[in-house]
Amino acid sequence: MLQVWRDLTFLHWPYSPDAVRALVPRELELDLWDHAAWVGLVPFAIEGLTHPSMPVIPWLSNFLETNVRTYVVDRHGRRGVWFFSLDAARLAAVIGARSAYALPYYWAGLLLEREGSEIRYRGRRVSPRHPEYAAQVGIGERIASPSEFEVFLTARFRLYAHRWGKLLLANVEHPPWPLRQARVISLQQNLVQASGLPSPVGEAIAHFAEGVEVKASWPEVVG
Repeated sequence: MLQVWRDLTFLHWPYSPDAVRALVPRELELDLWDHAAWVGLVPFAIEGLTHPSMPVIPWLSNFLETNVRTYVVDRHGRRGVWFFSLDAARLAAVIGARSAYALPYYWAGLLLEREGSEIRYRGRRVSPRHPEYAAQVGIGERIASPSEFEVFLTARFRLYAHRWGKLLLANVEHPPWPLRQARVISLQQNLVQASGLPSPVGEAIAHFAEGVEVKASWPEVVG
């Protein structure tokens, strides 16, 4: 699948590995940094989503998404992302991604507004409990040379999912993130807690990226 990820903000918090371990399949190990598991809340826009053999359909191919995630390693030493949830503002995309990738997508009302050096996101899931969030982020200077820690948090080129007792893997290709410094101006959320995690502690570590072109493979069973 081809797509563009645009106006993306990474918000990360450290967690005790014990708090995260039970929510990740046993076939995967937590990928730790400084003895902590890291949980991310990542809102962004998707544009031009399509199969290479098909044209872009403006209404269907463009929508907003917000995911809650952590980072893992499989038994072959390959690093990737484990998603606790993915909220998308297009019901057809939710159904398609659940069917094709076995990912925990949910239908949600989402909003993204950018004005100068500030960006605002808002979302509310269409479900009985209606988990939601609202974030305002200040966008800073371009990071010329991301640190090893910044690469750890953002440079993930593999995702995992679980279906019928089998671990699935899909590869993702895109150029290096054009990362910028960012700061949280305001944030209210319970999406992370809706995943079964405790409330995050402290201010989120924030990064911003204008966008990248992305290729995602079809999922395959991990041998």
